[in-house]
Amino acid sequence: MKSFRTEIENPVVEKDILELEARIRAFKEGEIHEEKFRSLRLARGVYGQRQPGVQMVRIKIPYGKLSAAQLLRISDVADEYSTGRLHITTRQDIQIHYVDLERTPELWAELEKDQVTLREACGNTVRNVTASELAGIDPEEPFDVSPYAQALFEYFLRNPVGQELGRKFKVSFSSSERDTGLSYMHDLGFIAKRSSGIDGFKVMIGGGLGSQPRQADVLYEFLETDRIIPLMEAVLRVFDRHGERKVRGRARMKFLLKDLGLDAFRELLEQETGAVPFTSFPIDVADRTPDLLSPKRVPEITLSDPLQFENWKRTNVIRQKQEGLVAVGIKVFLGDFYTHQARSLAKLAGTYARSEFRLTLRQNILIPHVPESSLPFFYRELEHLGLGEPGYNAAADITACPGTDTCNLGIASSTGIASELERVIRNEYPDFVNNADVVIKISGCMNACGQHSMAHIGFQGMSIRTSDKRVAPALQVLLGGGNLGNGHGVFADKVCKVPSKRGPQALRLVLDDYLENGQDRPYHLYYAEKGQKYFYDLLKPLLDTDNLEDSDFVDWGTTERYEKAIGIGECAGVIIDLVSTLFLESEEKLEQARIALDEGKWAASIYHSYSALVNTAKALLTAEDVNTNTHINIIRDFDSAFIQSGKISWSQPFEEFVLKINRESPGAHFAHDYWVDAGEFLNKAKEYRNEELRHA
Repeated sequence: MKSFRTEIENPVVEKDILELEARIRAFKEGEIHEEKFRSLRLARGVYGQRQPGVQMVRIKIPYGKLSAAQLLRISDVADEYSTGRLHITTRQDIQIHYVDLERTPELWAELEKDQVTLREACGNTVRNVTASELAGIDPEEPFDVSPYAQALFEYFLRNPVGQELGRKFKVSFSSSERDTGLSYMHDLGFIAKRSSGIDGFKVMIGGGLGSQPRQADVLYEFLETDRIIPLMEAVLRVFDRHGERKVRGRARMKFLLKDLGLDAFRELLEQETGAVPFTSFPIDVADRTPDLLSPKRVPEITLSDPLQFENWKRTNVIRQKQEGLVAVGIKVFLGDFYTHQARSLAKLAGTYARSEFRLTLRQNILIPHVPESSLPFFYRELEHLGLGEPGYNAAADITACPGTDTCNLGIASSTGIASELERVIRNEYPDFVNNADVVIKISGCMNACGQHSMAHIGFQGMSIRTSDKRVAPALQVLLGGGNLGNGHGVFADKVCKVPSKRGPQALRLVLDDYLENGQDRPYHLYYAEKGQKYFYDLLKPLLDTDNLEDSDFVDWGTTERYEKAIGIGECAGVIIDLVSTLFLESEEKLEQARIALDEGKWAASIYHSYSALVNTAKALLTAEDVNTNTHINIIRDFDSAFIQSGKISWSQPFEEFVLKINRESPGAHFAHDYWVDAGEFLNKAKEYRNEELRHA
């Protein structure tokens, strides 16, 4: 590779970039092991993608705030080193794809000319600090959280306590009790409060999504602003010392809180106070936005469709607390926009607003500080750019991760189905285009980058096997999640799994039912009233896989036959292996068995338990590289490999135990005992696997 030298004035940044270049060179020459190199490049925002030989680069945008100059710089970089497409993430970052690894140091140096970093955008680090998109302009906020988000970002960037954590660490700020920063699903969340004239935060800890969502605990009902950075350092120290590292699937903060309990965690925090360098860290709240000339007056125009403008204004314009100013919301389909659009937006905001943008948690763009009188002109300009669609943050504004488009972990398409669901809403449910009370989110796998488990209506990419052993793309349907405000949320229930091509019909059934019976109640309340079984029965006609057509084996957005191909995931440097995935599927099967037990469906419960037993055995055999082509071979091979060999202690031969399903009558007693035994077996299998990993 060519030698590269940066002209960056900041010596710390320059050292970072030159180190990345040196490590790339050493890796290419075989001097650094791939695993070690991976952790370094991830901490520099360089992430492998599904396509071999190219990288995704994640650009860190603290709390989503960008200047027009920074957006122009990012556009130049995307054109030079990538494809000209910019992707907004659910953490207010920007991602670009198909980047040559050897050019990443040069790319980074270009970004730093406008103070844009890649540092700690990925890896086992403190990830991008997110915040409410309306921070600083929200009429409901007690104060602006932006300076605090900025200070926290600056303090922990390159801070040694956050460089090699067991897993990634995510922080959010919410501008008001509406909790639009989603504190309840973060490792550490701050909600702005004012008490007796003093500014502070309600502090939430230990929340998370993924395959096992967890509601954050309240660490403090009120904490003064000068104490948030010392607190976070103490939290990181405890997490770094006591958090899981070997078993990556349990290495997030939420598992540490669950295992220790909040009181024990508080005790550990107290033990760290002497090691934290500050007990108070006052934060400068002065507005750091450069003084700008008053924006130019917009040209006088005549709109061709005033009614469409009024419709757009109802959903896409937000009144600021600053008199006479509004924020303009731009609905960005799937978070993807292009450099020609970005440059025009930079010119528009730089000339006629305050040269500022906010990237949002729902993958959109917000332009604040727009004079209300300028709205017709802004609307016309956005229309010309293809960015004037109404429905900002409404039901047809679907959040989705990249899924199988570029991500190694994608199991089924998320962007393809999102496109189809938006089309269904626009064409068949036009009233929902402007309905902000229903939130739809999609993830391509269980890791929930699309935040599907907190949505009113969520879809997770999966696969489904037919009776003739063919594999089709599928969607798990989740319902009833939502943000309740003030640090409280509800996570969606897993209702059922349908073939992906039936996803639109699943949405139709859910929306039709809500329109008929919802009576204008918030969706999560309506779902809670009806319950999981009601919606399972509603969607049950879509579950039959014996009548699939050839088109059902082709995923959305592609013409090729579906093939389940899960690669090596690099979220926080973690390898998502098939064994962990199989264990999670066993847990789901046992939960299904429990539900069937509660409903008195003994035979159904027994078969779910049986499936969990076989699936669990398959997981451990997979780790031993044993062929798992049939159920009976799995049962017999597991007997010889684990029970007869003494690796796992069990009261009877595995085959005799599992095949009770063929000997016992499907009554309540057997169904219950079989379910209990299957759960015990799964726990034993996990213990064995964890022990193996500890000694690997």
